[in-house]
Amino acid sequence: MPRPVREVLQEVELDTKRPGHFGAPAASDERTPLTAAPTLELRGISKSFGSVQALTDVDFEVSSGEVMALVGDNGAGKSTLIKCIAGIHAVDSGEIIFGGEEVHVHGPKDAARLGIEVVYQDLALCDNLDVVQNMYLGREERDRLRRLNEGVMERRTAETLKTLSVTTIRTNRQLVASLSGGQRQSVAVARAVMWNSKVVILDEPTAALGVAQTRQVLELVKRLAEQGHAVVIISHNLHDLFEVADRITVLRLGRNVAVFERQKATQQEVVHAITAGVPTKVAGIPDEVPA
Repeated sequence: MPRPVREVLQEVELDTKRPGHFGAPAASDERTPLTAAPTLELRGISKSFGSVQALTDVDFEVSSGEVMALVGDNGAGKSTLIKCIAGIHAVDSGEIIFGGEEVHVHGPKDAARLGIEVVYQDLALCDNLDVVQNMYLGREERDRLRRLNEGVMERRTAETLKTLSVTTIRTNRQLVASLSGGQRQSVAVARAVMWNSKVVILDEPTAALGVAQTRQVLELVKRLAEQGHAVVIISHNLHDLFEVADRITVLRLGRNVAVFERQKATQQEVVHAITAGVPTKVAGIPDEVPA
């Protein structure tokens, strides 16, 4: 039987002293080796909205230290899948396995307690607040008299940005309205990883960014994996994905099509899977379709 999120958390604690974690020095610039068991695994996930079947029997996984790309055409089910992971949508059927244990994610708070953070395309930042205030939005540190502990929040914000090598922000008290697109994305990602996150999901992180800003974000994605996070990146830009991803999962019409190892695949193969791939796990169709 699925176990409550609180029980799983007691056994699946993030080791804050491991190399590369915030507050501990990184042992090297190499990525953390992929673990044998995935950090997050979805088995047979299905989700419908009335008569519309958004997901059908979808499998997905990502491991610590890995960048897993999730691609597909518009309407393939990418956004629905990540919203099921984040607890925004309840799945109709299937299993969510986190740290080797089956869990029920009833809402975003359950996902956050497990260590799953999502950076959506709109970033959910408040332009009228500064960097520190955005980093702690809804999670403010307070002292015994319930006053805001500005010193602690400023220090942790600076430490987190430094760990991610975010050096382009002039001051942590700078209003978000004055930041560039790449700087905003950096703040949103830093906010996600500051809360002991194990899985970070990035939805179109380079959309509408210039060349220099895109480079900044892609380097940030690499650093997340190097520090041991399991990273899921959704993008239509295959050039960006082939630069940072370890594996690429393709969805088409709400079904699994293929999983590619980036070093053994070409962009043409991925494009063909996106546009004309044959879904797996369909009656009468073998799991591996001859080319």
